[in-house]
Amino acid sequence: MDHEPEPIDHEDRSIDFGRTASDYEQHRPGFPDGFFDRLESLRWITPGLRALDLGTGTGTLALGFAARGMATAGLDIADELLEVARQSAKNSGLDIRFFVGKAEETGEPDAAFNLVSAGQCWWWFDSDRAAAEASRILLPGGHLLICNFSYLPLPGNVAGRTEELILEHNPGWSKAGWRGVHPEQVQALDLAGFVDVVSFSYTVDVLFTHEAWRGRIRTCNGVGAALTTEQVQRFDADLADMLASEFPETLTVPHRIFATSGMKRASHFQGGQATSPTRS
Repeated sequence: MDHEPEPIDHEDRSIDFGRTASDYEQHRPGFPDGFFDRLESLRWITPGLRALDLGTGTGTLALGFAARGMATAGLDIADELLEVARQSAKNSGLDIRFFVGKAEETGEPDAAFNLVSAGQCWWWFDSDRAAAEASRILLPGGHLLICNFSYLPLPGNVAGRTEELILEHNPGWSKAGWRGVHPEQVQALDLAGFVDVVSFSYTVDVLFTHEAWRGRIRTCNGVGAALTTEQVQRFDADLADMLASEFPETLTVPHRIFATSGMKRASHFQGGQATSPTRS
């Protein structure tokens, strides 16, 4: 999903990311390979672990985990996004179970997973309920990983200028200016009773053409997921004009990765048998 802080209304029906599935598939960059390398070096992910990715969207985390030998499942409320994820998994020869579901009520058995993850989506959940559900379905010693991959809107850069334009078309959008660091996610792990809570942050540059950046921004929750088709078209035309007049064809956009992880204590275990997340 996008890079904004958690909204107050967790049941907001005005945001529909399913409408942006095509742009997600073509233009939304997933977590880079270096991120998964870092997770492996920390031993947060290893081959053979069982993982469930909450709010998986088009499956960027789930695909990365499965490619590294993990038995992986992913859920999301938008089946349109899951269809993209299923096709990506098929194209890559990866066996991933994608299903419609909510982070707060996954329907999965107790102690079924070594890892529960949430990438670029935690602010859309009821944090307390999602953390409690993650604890329930994790094995003792398993980890909840919350991570984010956010463009950085800095003064004068293309992301900053784009957000100014979004606000012209959607003045009620409250998410502009976010810098991609989420102390509230660290706090969520603390409050839910996870231990050994650690986090890291670093920045990477991502290259976009004008067309790709326009597609990326149409996936923003302040644009394609919130505006009407006609409003999106008007915004997109204005963005194209702004890019043509102010920026080179190849855009270098800084992004921040922020991740935090906590371990479930054995005392949180309440029984249940571990089962494979790739069952049919």
